[in-house]
Amino acid sequence: MTRHRHRDRHRHRDREAPPLRELAEQALSSVERGYDLLAPKFDLTPYRTPDPVLDALTEALRQHGPFTAALDVCCGTGAGVGALRRAGAARVVGLDFSAGMLDQARAAFPEGVGWVRADARALPFAPATFDLAISLGAFGHFLPRERPALFAGIRAALGPGGRFVFPMAAPPRVGSLPYWALWGFDAAMRLRNAVRRPPFVMYYRTFRLPDVRRELTAAGFTVRIEPLPTLGRRADGTVRCALVVAEVEGADGVTGATGA
Repeated sequence: MTRHRHRDRHRHRDREAPPLRELAEQALSSVERGYDLLAPKFDLTPYRTPDPVLDALTEALRQHGPFTAALDVCCGTGAGVGALRRAGAARVVGLDFSAGMLDQARAAFPEGVGWVRADARALPFAPATFDLAISLGAFGHFLPRERPALFAGIRAALGPGGRFVFPMAAPPRVGSLPYWALWGFDAAMRLRNAVRRPPFVMYYRTFRLPDVRRELTAAGFTVRIEPLPTLGRRADGTVRCALVVAEVEGADGVTGATGA
């Protein structure tokens, strides 16, 4: 276990996970206000990226590096930032539009990380600022029609040979309990957004690999999928989680270059 995780557990030792009432209050707010409310207890909820996924991501990034400048898009409380630092990125920036989440991230990483409050759909960076970008667990907050602009902005922020990397779980088997749980959640959110404003955008079933792969390619990336077998396999032998690696063409006209 890393020193950072020891510090996280000590920091949350005297806290309790948010009760249903607080989660409902979050869901009835806007996305930004909801995360501001949830931020102090976010790391105690199931929504935080699990440590095994962070470990697998860290190891994969080490294999792809070294990286000079790395960006965590929708960084939340900083779990992905920790992975970037453990992977050896020389400079790390975390971006989120929730001030409350950024406050928690700054407390976890008081030194050595740049923090930017901004909307991921309009990244405030000069072209070719980074050679790596990641994002964890945030894609459900973007409607399908918003993703092309999101991916184009990330592509513009990456220099030649840069990579946009994120883990993606295999979809649940149709008819399984997880399948119906996700279906029910998305249906409840659509009903909520039909009767209440502002909307709270969070849909699990709209982020499908064929669509995402096509959109990333249209944004100028070359896309490949790398299995993460350490996260286990399903009954049919396929991996439970894989890494999506979207690459920018290098200065030499090919993809696959390491950090800038």
